Order: sequence, then structure tokens, then C-alpha cells
Amino acid sequence: MSSTAQPGERPPRTGERGPAGQTIATVERAADVLMHFAEQRSATLGVTEVATALGLSKAAVHRILTSLRGHGLIELDQATRRYSLGIGAMKLGMAYLERIDVRTIARPELVALSERTGETATLSIRSGWTRSYIDQVIPRRELIMSVTLGVPYPLHAGASSKTFLAFLSDGEIDNYLAQPALAQLTSATLVTGSRLRREIEEIRARGYARSNAERQAGAASVAAPILDQNDRPIAVISVCGPIGRFAEEADACAASLLQTVRRLSERFGHRPA
Repeated sequence: MSSTAQPGERPPRTGERGPAGQTIATVERAADVLMHFAEQRSATLGVTEVATALGLSKAAVHRILTSLRGHGLIELDQATRRYSLGIGAMKLGMAYLERIDVRTIARPELVALSERTGETATLSIRSGWTRSYIDQVIPRRELIMSVTLGVPYPLHAGASSKTFLAFLSDGEIDNYLAQPALAQLTSATLVTGSRLRREIEEIRARGYARSNAERQAGAASVAAPILDQNDRPIAVISVCGPIGRFAEEADACAASLLQTVRRLSERFGHRPA
């Protein structure tokens, strides 16, 4: 005998009949409910809100939420009768984040970014007051820029470095700029606190940093952060090229770069404001 969907519920998918099909449909609906909570800006949701959004009956949503509560994935506020993600959902998210490697995840995006822009795409991570390149993809053209992996650079010199600096907390920025002297790697390196603070404001406003020969003479770049769920920079991606050519490409490279870091940030749990 075939299963019959309750009014307002989605019917089982083709081929999902009998107890096994009913189980699959229930699991899919439970996953839909969990993902709906994860994708909403509101911290709490009511049964009616979830049912309306997903096209399910309130009875079905209540059954699913009750089951998810039993596993700690959903919590109920007894006073308001509204639901929120539970500690079990956080454990799942943390387990995922602990098991992914930013270089592995970012590599296909670096390849695609380099192909779209025709320039070198790089990936950097931070360690204290320095950052280092850990990967790069170089385009197939005669005149290119390349970087040296593993060499530490200060957080005020170049687009990738300034991106890390700009997306730290205000207190961390104050501590960094309080250093007695900031190294000047080229004649264009910004080394005064007032200039760097203005630059930080601009980077935060547009979402990416620019550099013209600030770390390396003859090189220009744009860079933007991969952010985590707390708006903290996990890593930074840049697009760089010879300064003469890059001047005309910078805006287009920045647009492609921002698309790339948005996708990667979502992989690491970031939710745009």
C-alpha cells in the first residue's frame, strides 16, 4: 500500500514507497528543518513560521522538532514556545570546521580565480603579527608575478597583510600599531599609524585591500579575507600582477576576488550581515 502525505506536506519522492520510503522522506524533512534554522537571521522560530516556509503541516513540523530536541539539535524555550538550534548543532558545525583544511578547500577557487583574471592568485595565513603565503596559482602568460611560499611578512606591508590587519579587532589593531617601528619594505610601504588607520577604514568599507608596490617593487595586488562565523579572517586571498598592467585590471580582479571569498567564507560558517 502506498504512503499518503498529510495535507500541506510534500509527498514522498518518486520510488519512495512503504516504510523505507517513509523513513527517507522523514529524514529529508528533518534535514530541511535544520537547514532552515541555520539559514535564518532570527535566533528563534515558531512552528507556524517553519511550517509555512517549508510547505509542511504544523503537526509534521512539531513531530520533527520534538525528535530533533531529543538529540540536542534543537532547543525549546518553554516561556515563548519558540525553537532555536541546540548544542548538538553546534557540535556538528565545530566538528566540520575542525576537519577541513583551508588550503585544500581554497585550491579549486584559486585555480578558477587565476583563470578568470589572468593573474596570479595567492592564499595566505596569519601567525601572530606576520602572515605567509601557503599557496599560489600562476597564469599562463609571459609576464607574471610569483610569490615565495612560507616567508613571513609584517601585517602592514602589502594587500594581503593589510587585509589581515584590517579585519582584526580594534584592540588587536591598536596593539599592532603601538610597536616602536614598523618595517618599511619598499618606499611605498605605509608605516605611520594615522595612514594605516585611514587605510583600515577604507578596507573595511569596501571589503578588500589594494597595494601598489608596498611589499614588492613593481607588483600590485588586491586582497580580501576568508571569514569565519565570528567575522574573523581565517585566511586571505589575493590577485597580483605587474604594476603597469594591473592598474587597468584592478577593479575587475577585485570583483572576481570578492565573489571567491564570499563562497569560501560560507564554507567556513560565515553569514553576511
